[in-house]
Amino acid sequence: MSMPRYKLGRTDLEVTELCFGASALGDMPDTYGYSVSEDRARDTINAIFESEVNVLDTSRNYGFGRSEERIGKVIKERGGLPKGFVLSTKLDRDMETRRFDAARVRQSVEESLKALNLDTIPLLHLHDPEHARDLNEITGEGGALDELFKLKEEGIAQAVGLAMGRIDIMFPILRDRPFDALISHNRFTLLNRAAAQMFDYAYDNEIAILNAAPFAGGVLAKGAAEMPQITYQEATDEALQPVRAIEAICAKHGIAPGAAALGFSLRDPRITSTVIGVSKPERVQQTLDWAATKIPAAAWEELDALPFDADDPEANRVYRPG
Repeated sequence: MSMPRYKLGRTDLEVTELCFGASALGDMPDTYGYSVSEDRARDTINAIFESEVNVLDTSRNYGFGRSEERIGKVIKERGGLPKGFVLSTKLDRDMETRRFDAARVRQSVEESLKALNLDTIPLLHLHDPEHARDLNEITGEGGALDELFKLKEEGIAQAVGLAMGRIDIMFPILRDRPFDALISHNRFTLLNRAAAQMFDYAYDNEIAILNAAPFAGGVLAKGAAEMPQITYQEATDEALQPVRAIEAICAKHGIAPGAAALGFSLRDPRITSTVIGVSKPERVQQTLDWAATKIPAAAWEELDALPFDADDPEANRVYRPG
């Protein structure tokens, strides 16, 4: 049975309910705590292209360009993107000066097209404006957002989106522009629902929702004992208690916590696709297996009864781009 596909907002693109994320494939040890070799990345990218998932998400600045370059090499080796595959990437600020004006948008997309060995980008997002030097460069007349929508008009991008963290900045921008899609990470999980109101708005306005990082940075997949951190930050014993509560319910019902965390996102009717980061080939199949897991109704009742946070889960994160 093939994986369900859904329309990407109001566009003609269709995406599977799962999307793989490629940030770790760019080798980002400062963020994830481990390195990923080029060979391992290549094997993982090939496993993704050979799976039933038809979306892969990356960005210009993941691994300072390594993620796109590694994906581009595989695309070239395979003779192009698989038919019907939706490659998602992102425009990024200049990583040294943090400049993010219209000229930087053009530079960023040209760098992406070259690295990915593509002539057009199926889905192109503006990424992380909260880290730019001046938000007005992005939102003002003739700024980065105007240029993003020009790229769609010119056919360089088939669909355009907004991908970022902070909801307080993201939601007003989302309301102000006719985006096709959004990516929000770590803000709609078993632990946190900060994005809930924004998701309501997006769903009501036919903006496709790509919900990224349902494992809260990995802890809900790897476990509190193996990975004692939440949203890429070391976590105290007290902060890990909600994770352990989820693990206890899952153990009681004989299911993997990762399957429950993924299922939480997959079962939400507002969410178009759930973005799962992978860094080795076996994680591709594991993700597909977790997605196919049947979670008992009794388990959902207990999981749904757990308290959750609605504050920004990355408010105290020390951001490291590598």
